[in-house]
Formats: sequence, C-alpha cells, structure tokens
Amino acid sequence: MSTSETSQFIRLRVELVVEVESDDALTKAARDRVEADADLAADERTHAESAVTQDTAEALAYLVDPFDLLSEVPGVDLAQASWSSEHIDYDPDSPDWDLDEDDVDEDEEDDRVG
Repeated sequence: MSTSETSQFIRLRVELVVEVESDDALTKAARDRVEADADLAADERTHAESAVTQDTAEALAYLVDPFDLLSEVPGVDLAQASWSSEHIDYDPDSPDWDLDEDDVDEDEEDDRVG
C-alpha cells in the first residue's frame, strides 16, 4: 500500500497491569462516577452500582475511559473503542510478563515465515 493508499484508521493496543492499593477507594470513585452520570437510566444506574460495588475490576473498567484518554490528542477522532478488565495472577519476575517481548500476532508470524 502506498502512502496515498494508507488507511487513516490506526488500531492502538494498550495493555496495562495495575495494582489496586485500596479496594474501598476504587469502589467509592466508581460509585461516585455512577451517581454523577446524569445520562444513566434508573435501571442502568442500579446495574452499574451493583457491578462496581461487587467487583473491583468492574469498578476500574467503569473509571477508565478511552474517550477521555484521547480527547486532548490533536487531529484524532476516536472511531470505536472496547475495553475490559479482569483479575489476574501477576508475577513481575515471570518471563510471561516480559515487557520487551515482541507482540506479534500468529498471522503476522506466519507471514514472516512464508
């Protein structure tokens, strides 16, 4: 693809591992955000409050918003976003968590070999 044919869409993949130092603080912040959201219908509010109260991963996902992350980036309009969070077993000394590891999809790996 030449420069003039290059797509204007870019997929940005980010993986973060965070340590929750205070479940209570995280849950409170998420509940405060739910309460402040004037666009939530009553049934959605009830569901969101329940989710962020019962699961800190849900609370974190509710507080992290890709639209907020890119709102100040000039020349960029977020076309689509999805994100999730989950509890994981994390060992920073494990080679599975090597930050310098090349992130290559299997399809890309196959293309290199062939």
